[in-house]
Amino acid sequence: MDAETLSRRTLRFVNVAHALDHFVLLIYPTAVIAIAAQTGLGYGELIGLATGAFVAFGLCSLPMGWLADRFGRRTMLAIFFFGYGLSCLGVASAASPTAFAIWLCVLGLASAIYHPVGSAMLVTHAARLGRDLGVNGVWGNAGAATASGMTALLAATLGWQAAFIVPGLICLACGAAFLALVPGDGEGSRGKAGGAPIIPVARPVPLLTAFAFAIIAGGMTFNITTIALPKVVDERVGTGLPLAFIGSVATLVFAFGALTQLVMGRLIDRYSLPALFLGLSILQPLGLGIAAVSTGLPLLAGLVLTMAALYGQVVINDAMVARYVPAAYRTRAYSVRYFLGFTVSGFVVPMIAVLHDRGGFSLVLGVATSFGAVIFASAVGFFALTRTGASRPHAAAE
Repeated sequence: MDAETLSRRTLRFVNVAHALDHFVLLIYPTAVIAIAAQTGLGYGELIGLATGAFVAFGLCSLPMGWLADRFGRRTMLAIFFFGYGLSCLGVASAASPTAFAIWLCVLGLASAIYHPVGSAMLVTHAARLGRDLGVNGVWGNAGAATASGMTALLAATLGWQAAFIVPGLICLACGAAFLALVPGDGEGSRGKAGGAPIIPVARPVPLLTAFAFAIIAGGMTFNITTIALPKVVDERVGTGLPLAFIGSVATLVFAFGALTQLVMGRLIDRYSLPALFLGLSILQPLGLGIAAVSTGLPLLAGLVLTMAALYGQVVINDAMVARYVPAAYRTRAYSVRYFLGFTVSGFVVPMIAVLHDRGGFSLVLGVATSFGAVIFASAVGFFALTRTGASRPHAAAE
């Protein structure tokens, strides 16, 4: 197979995998509403069972870069498809809280593969880094956006088990197609976007520290918002709403993030990453603050603003790794990036349960606002450090 065809096919499957990664991980936060109605268990107790999934999602992302370097990125992405499919079927078969916790943990383990491996594959095969990162982000956002609506529809019509069975079968089919159509990893030939000049910095340690704080705080705000969104809509937009309507509203809120990712992808190819990072960081604490003190339509407006900022930030973060880290270390750098963001944020699930029981979603969103303020402060520091750094580009890292 020629390199151009390999790159095109690889990007397609990487995009599909991104959509599935976010879709499947967000099935449970919506399905839990139907599970609670069927079992009589409380929301706090049931949502807490997903703690293992989100901890594994982050914790296990760290070794995935090393495993990809050892066994190949194609192999690891295939394991992602098949592992996700089998774990979905396992959750659908669960009949006790213990079984839910175990299978959700397995699901989180499979989910941990995508971001460090898929991001490195995307950068290698991209023709234009910003544009392809933006498109990939839209696929991930589409998965997150449709998760609530499709889960609610399947749970309301066929039962909550179908909300896991249908995506599980799709994951297995995608895995088989991926192995049949993508014969190897390849080095890419689509413009060598991954070989763009590395941006030099004069003070790498303070810069990495600021970026790490932004990643950790961003992981907290991302997971607080995406996990709690269906229940926030259920409680604070209106009482007694049908599950299908709750899922549809949540889907609409997620959908606004897609536009931001497309815009950010285009801007990355044209403007300074630190400046874009700083401008976008203002929106998270603003949107979360509005959502924390309001209900109804103002609440939805705050959530839309937050979701746009969250998903735009994902594109910025991935572009920073691609532009500041040499290609030889990029897969491992993505592993560390997602390890920091997702491991810490894995503790969001029990935190939501505790905060919700004590102060409702006003307290939950208020805490999220404080993490948004940390992101803004980190962006200010990052911008200041890069302004005082070197300005001449180094040679391409490839």
